[in-house]
Amino acid sequence: MVVSSLLWLVACGPKPAAAPPVAVDPPTPESITRRPFAPMVDGEAVIAGISYGPFREGQRPGGPDPTAEQILEDLRIIAPRWGMIRVYSSRGPTETILKTIHDEGLPIRVMVGAWIAPEAEADNQAEVKQAIRLANAYPEVVAAVSVGNESQVDWSGHRTPMNVLLRHLRAVRQAIEQPVTTADDYNFWNKPRSHDVADEVDFLVVHAYAMWNKQQLADAVPWTAEAVVSIAAEHPGLSLVIGETGWATVLNPDAGGDQVVQIVAPAGEAEQATFFQQFTAWAEQAQQPYFYFEAFDEPWKGGDNPRDVEKHWGLYNVDRTPKPALQASEATPQP
Repeated sequence: MVVSSLLWLVACGPKPAAAPPVAVDPPTPESITRRPFAPMVDGEAVIAGISYGPFREGQRPGGPDPTAEQILEDLRIIAPRWGMIRVYSSRGPTETILKTIHDEGLPIRVMVGAWIAPEAEADNQAEVKQAIRLANAYPEVVAAVSVGNESQVDWSGHRTPMNVLLRHLRAVRQAIEQPVTTADDYNFWNKPRSHDVADEVDFLVVHAYAMWNKQQLADAVPWTAEAVVSIAAEHPGLSLVIGETGWATVLNPDAGGDQVVQIVAPAGEAEQATFFQQFTAWAEQAQQPYFYFEAFDEPWKGGDNPRDVEKHWGLYNVDRTPKPALQASEATPQP
């Protein structure tokens, strides 16, 4: 990614107590040798990825989990179009996902997550331990490990003390060979305090949702590009991957709360199709690696209302049928 080219695109372009952890000495910025995030499939560099939540109707984290057959079906849908996927936890069905990719020889690389939450140190350590095990067990499939998700941005509902995040980042980075990162909102990475975290990761994973940030559809991709430019300027020399961006297809007009305040543009399948087309074209031109959010609708998310926006970010419906964003080019893989 070249910042000058991104600036041009912005100008011209159309979100019982646990045992004490083992101490890990913090590195100094001067001692870190950055490991490149450079996933390859069949000898080709991959920039197009997608976030993958495998849970179908009646399934959710903590169980019931999808079957191995359902996961294989999903991965066969994903593989012709995206060369990498992102999962958010190291437990649950994640090992089945990795094993399936390995056993079937699927051309997919995975950024494995280790979920980190406040006041949940036993779970945090279990996530980290499993992420380390999986990265070492499937080195040809696991392209990176992301420790924590939106754990530092001010508005996060699972904001975690920075020292807790840093301790787990150090432990993972010392135990695996793949690059290690954490994923957070652009509104964390563009702040000076983010440097304490950036100093200890191999690359940045940035969430940037125009839809969640009061942007109209016509301004969505230029806004996204500008967010990338601002973070690249804040962290010069550190490579950046867009970890989440997308457009919802359903929004409950009576939801209230943040949805009413933050979302001013209409949700819809046509709007998603426009954003997806424009965003992927920009990312290809800029050679900006990304994980689009997301592959499939996830009915377990949000509240009881079936129109809750959190359930409807998928490019596929929960029954795995493609939405209009994909229907026109279903047989044509993205770069």
